[in-house]
Amino acid sequence: PRATRSWQPSGTVLITGGTGALGGHVARWLAGAGAEHLVLASRRGEAPELAEELRALGVRVTVAACDVADRAALAALIEAVGPIRSVVHAAGLAQSPDAKIAGAANLHALFGDRELDAFVLFSSIAGVWGSGGQSGYAAGNGYLDGLARQRRAAGLTATSVAWGPWAGGGMLAAEGAEDHLRRRGLAPLQPDLAIAALQQALDLDETTVTVADVDWARFAPGFTAARPSPLLSDLPEVRQALKTPAPQDNSLAARLRTLAPAEQERELLELVRGEAAVALGHAGPDAVAPDRAFRDLGFDSLTAVDLRNRLIAATGLALPATLVFDYPAAGVLATHLRDELLGSTTVAVTVRAATTDEPIAIVGMSCRFPGGIETPDDLWRLVDTGGDAITGWPLDRGWDVDGLYDPDPDAPGRSYSRDGGFLVGVARFDPAFFEMSPREALATDPQQRLLLEGAWEALERANIDPKSLAGSRSGVFIGAGASGYASGLHEVPEGLGGHLLTGNAGSVLSGRIAYVLGLEGPAMTMDTACSSSLVALHLAVRSLRSGECTLALAGGVAVMANPGAFVEFSRQRGLAPDGRCKAFADHADGTGWSEGVGMLVVERLSDAQRLGHTVLAVVRGSA
Repeated sequence: PRATRSWQPSGTVLITGGTGALGGHVARWLAGAGAEHLVLASRRGEAPELAEELRALGVRVTVAACDVADRAALAALIEAVGPIRSVVHAAGLAQSPDAKIAGAANLHALFGDRELDAFVLFSSIAGVWGSGGQSGYAAGNGYLDGLARQRRAAGLTATSVAWGPWAGGGMLAAEGAEDHLRRRGLAPLQPDLAIAALQQALDLDETTVTVADVDWARFAPGFTAARPSPLLSDLPEVRQALKTPAPQDNSLAARLRTLAPAEQERELLELVRGEAAVALGHAGPDAVAPDRAFRDLGFDSLTAVDLRNRLIAATGLALPATLVFDYPAAGVLATHLRDELLGSTTVAVTVRAATTDEPIAIVGMSCRFPGGIETPDDLWRLVDTGGDAITGWPLDRGWDVDGLYDPDPDAPGRSYSRDGGFLVGVARFDPAFFEMSPREALATDPQQRLLLEGAWEALERANIDPKSLAGSRSGVFIGAGASGYASGLHEVPEGLGGHLLTGNAGSVLSGRIAYVLGLEGPAMTMDTACSSSLVALHLAVRSLRSGECTLALAGGVAVMANPGAFVEFSRQRGLAPDGRCKAFADHADGTGWSEGVGMLVVERLSDAQRLGHTVLAVVRGSA
């Protein structure tokens, strides 16, 4: 379109966010274009070098400390500096949207229907097409675009520019931010080109305009990998970019056929790890573990498409944009590429017919119980020798063991029993073994940690490599209640944010095992109080007999992270004072609390015999 005018500033111009990187570029442009007085407003109100530079250009400068989200403070500033002819609202979204949203609303209200030469709002592409993990930021910028249209409808001037990232400071000042955006297809705008675009938008008297330097071939496939974008799909550049790159003819398949199967797998795995490292910006393939989930390594929809495109070029295969999500680790993706290049070598999975009467074999066990019991053999020795695993309260959990006890059952907030069965070293855990960070492990319920160890050990005791079950229709059935871990926190400790929810959700007790081992059968956690682990075994048996899963982990876990159960049952007078259950005995006097984890590996008896697994016991029926 042709410009309807040649816009020039005059008189006094107010720039919010004026002491920041973007505000500085705008101020220099306005000083050279004819503005007589520049008012640079920001929260801190400090920019001595910028002010000196602008004054050297012959313009009067006022630097003011003003929070534009504070209407009274903004009104006082406007009154103090005299008549204002133009407004540029470039204040950013620091920790909240107040500066951008409330600031724009205050400017609109305070200037009312006053005639202005320009009312410019600095918006963002996040408000135009969205931005992952920045919903609040997107909404704030969408508000600015809407405000510009509202002002135009009322006969007032307004121009909202939705910017892509700017070079030369601002949000890209953080280390790695510019490279991060470039790899996703967004090149930072050079300030002189951005200012020229702003001048053109004002010359054209635009209401809303989007200015960004986008590499559509890189940006569009990743942005639309999860779902299509009706907004962008009509752009010719996007339509072209969304076409799957043409497969390249190369000799990879021919070369692989000259290698032994193990060498084929090794070469393809190194290919995937190498290209994944490049897509993520790592120095080499050692940063990409074969069995580590791509999502955990930092892949998102944009880098996933980048890896897909690299593998297309390397293999000559036509691969979908969802490749990394369909095959979520380097090892399984390499196997898929081998099958595509050379033909599938995967053994077809036979779906077993449902049965109602086949016995279910227990082929593996693991446990940790009070009294230092670490194995099923330890448990049997305790039972065989008539040992006692009941002790006093643990001293390593932060309990007020002195103030908590009171022999009077009516004492509020106290327990008249101070004995139970407690695990020793319940905090002992090797997070790296399960690919967890120390912070995530600290935020995770000890019950989850014990179950991970118990599941791994039970499979090893069944002579099954836990990693070999990835992708299998194996199920996880766990009986458990809440441990109370992290329930007393009034605020999230530093570094634990983002881990506490998954670390303490009951559903994740079973889900964590399935995720870590890559199991694709049913996974569920149930709480039926004292029968929970029996119900877990019952459901595992039903699932195996129905053909829903081929193998199952079934078990239960209990940890008392706080003494709440003692206090509550003391009010009900339901505790045995000595902490020992005496079921069916004449002198039974209440329950005793204890902890532990027990895990079984179960499968159909015919499968256990076929696979040569040792059958420890059979379950002929459950209800």
